[in-house]
Amino acid sequence: MDEQDDRTQIDPRANPWAMLASLPLFSGLPKEIIDAAVAELEWITLPGDSLLFEAGEPADSVYFVVSGCLGAFSAGGKLVGRIAAGESVGEMGLIVARPRAATVRALRDSDLARLSSGTFERVLLSHPAAILRLARLSVERLLENAPARSSAPAAPRTITVIPYDSTIDVAGLAANLVKALTQLGRVDLVGSTRAGGHSSQWFHEVESRNNFVVYVAGPGDTAWNQLCVRQADVLVLAARARDEAGPWSCLNRDAHARQRAELLLLHEGAIVNGASARWRPTLPGAPCHHLRGPADMPRIVRLMTHRAVGLVLSGGGARGFAHLGVVRALRENGVPIDMIGGSSMGGILAAGVAADWTNEELFERFRRSFVETNPLSDFTWPLVSLVSGRKVGQLLRRELGDIDIEDLPLPFFCVSSNLTSGRVAVHQQGPLWRWLRASVAIPGVLPPVFHGGEVFVDGGTMNNLPVDVMRAMNRGPVIGVDVATDPTFTSDIDATEAPPLWNLFRRQRGRRKRPNILQILWRSGMVNSTTSRQENRGQCDLLLMPPLESLDLLDWKSFARAIEIGYRHACERLDAGGLDLLNPPHP
Repeated sequence: MDEQDDRTQIDPRANPWAMLASLPLFSGLPKEIIDAAVAELEWITLPGDSLLFEAGEPADSVYFVVSGCLGAFSAGGKLVGRIAAGESVGEMGLIVARPRAATVRALRDSDLARLSSGTFERVLLSHPAAILRLARLSVERLLENAPARSSAPAAPRTITVIPYDSTIDVAGLAANLVKALTQLGRVDLVGSTRAGGHSSQWFHEVESRNNFVVYVAGPGDTAWNQLCVRQADVLVLAARARDEAGPWSCLNRDAHARQRAELLLLHEGAIVNGASARWRPTLPGAPCHHLRGPADMPRIVRLMTHRAVGLVLSGGGARGFAHLGVVRALRENGVPIDMIGGSSMGGILAAGVAADWTNEELFERFRRSFVETNPLSDFTWPLVSLVSGRKVGQLLRRELGDIDIEDLPLPFFCVSSNLTSGRVAVHQQGPLWRWLRASVAIPGVLPPVFHGGEVFVDGGTMNNLPVDVMRAMNRGPVIGVDVATDPTFTSDIDATEAPPLWNLFRRQRGRRKRPNILQILWRSGMVNSTTSRQENRGQCDLLLMPPLESLDLLDWKSFARAIEIGYRHACERLDAGGLDLLNPPHP
């Protein structure tokens, strides 16, 4: 935390020439242009959540944000852009002589300088240097709003911590948050006592000299809390996981609808199952974080600031054991796994990581479930599948229990293929064992999962490497691990019919290569996802493809060998520069 005095610098109104000269629009322009603009400036103070102008109104002026922050909203009320201190808004409407394209409101208490349309045309549009500067800024703004870049949201710089009630140690919580944020840049902590009586310019200066500012609010709907809500890029709402959920009294105004909010559930050690389902309705659509102790805070900070490392594990049968080697290599090399997801066998292994199992636990639990016993050995009458699926369901419940997906320590998802809708289904809530069972339901091998009138089968059928799902979360770099390396699925026989039983036995003794029905069904179920897998490989910041061609998809006994191959491959890639791809620069 930055220990510094709180002396307020000179108000820009006392030196408007210096203020204008520092803005991108005026920086470097001749003195006479700036002098003419200064003479016509009008100063405006806009309280948080106040309207500046609405879409469709005539463009009659341009505004310069001196302190605070404005938000541009679409016709549907969605926040489409922020205008921070030092930026301008409204000049495009004047240049092209069109009505306002968006509605602009103050996201927090803001000070603005206004130039009328007449002054704008007389001072700026009549000088070639100013016109060139306007053109450059317009092009830069268009490039910044291009689709390729707009998908990555800006990391929040101001964070407000709000407790549900007075029993929560919000000061201690904020201090732990600041400690984690200091690993990313300069941080300051602001409470009501320190900030009392200061203007919006003081808040602007505190935020300008730090990479992050943490505001500490209290429970209830107070003037200080409302100011903290307006100042925040993101609201962190903290509640005890065991308490009964209720409304957030500090968010009883329309302003909070424009603020990004994230739910922080405080646990006393082990996670309380069902807590997310109780608390999430109080903040619909908001991400939920679980805080068991100080060790969880760095991960939560990375998630909030878009520096979280996401890991995606593909399906691939017994080859999926290589994922355990990859996880071990990442942990040993200090690469955090902040969120994880997968498809089919990759989804099951990812669930163990999301449950925060150690390397030893992962090894022992999966060895016990897949090596000591064959989960696909409960054959049944082939009405819908070759095996009943009972053993798979039992092992999932035995190892993972009845926990809900949203109550795992790490954010997790798995995918299945919805045969009813013909689309990929992404599972981020609900019983973990059920949706893992759906994600691994290879058509013809395991029976589908029937739920809510719909039919779900193996995720690998449509999306065997769901990197696109992780990428859409926009939380940081993504590692993809593809263990479903295309096998040499060949045969050394020439036939169009199944051989007589006695001839089949003779050929097996002669080691002739004929795929069995499980291999055929498994391979058939994965063929349709080949195109999506190729596309998703290209979305990875780091793609790992362990050389597993020599391992059969159903060779459960190659457990240790697959782990070793995954471990060695990941270590080699990380040593060869993979770590650099996962470390975005600090602000």
